[in-house]
Amino acid sequence: MADTARFEQAQKDVKTLNKKPSNDDLLFLYSHYKQGSEGDVSGKRPGMLDMVGRAKYDAWAKLKGMSKDDAMGKYIDKVESLLKTHK
Repeated sequence: MADTARFEQAQKDVKTLNKKPSNDDLLFLYSHYKQGSEGDVSGKRPGMLDMVGRAKYDAWAKLKGMSKDDAMGKYIDKVESLLKTHK
């Protein structure tokens, strides 16, 4: 089981990065954060003109069925790796 305290700390730590992560890393963080905190994707897919919203929705939708604990663990691991390369 992923540690909720570590998940919350990773959310704080990611804000301390000096360099902006790549778009792929940002989508990974977003989707795993949403899956870890809310579960499977919900709501309507944004329209074609909202490309950022659509990409975020699609990244989250790909994680459908992943447990919250797995998503939290992967989010924590990604933040820890970014802290080594983006500080």
